Amino acid sequence: MNHVGDPYIFPALITGAALFSVGLAGITLRRSLIAILMCIELMLTGVNLTLVTFARANQDLNGQIMVFFIVTVAAAEGAIGLGLLIALYRNMKEVGTSHLNQMKE
Repeated sequence: MNHVGDPYIFPALITGAALFSVGLAGITLRRSLIAILMCIELMLTGVNLTLVTFARANQDLNGQIMVFFIVTVAAAEGAIGLGLLIALYRNMKEVGTSHLNQMKE
């Protein structure tokens, strides 16, 4: 047990850090834009879990309110990102990061 008295704080922080790390590794290693969007969602989930954990540890609701707004932004990011992917696929017939520099022309 930790100094706060809640035995679930440390495992939740470790899980949040693991989710963020897996998302960061996925962004740096993947070439598919769909996989990159999913990794961004993993990173946001890790941050949300950490915010909720600290809010619970401090007996404060500000972290949970912030998570509500982050989930809203993540939903908008997912919708806009998928819309851009569909437009990219219609124009280039490929959804990858290798030909994105051709969009400048």
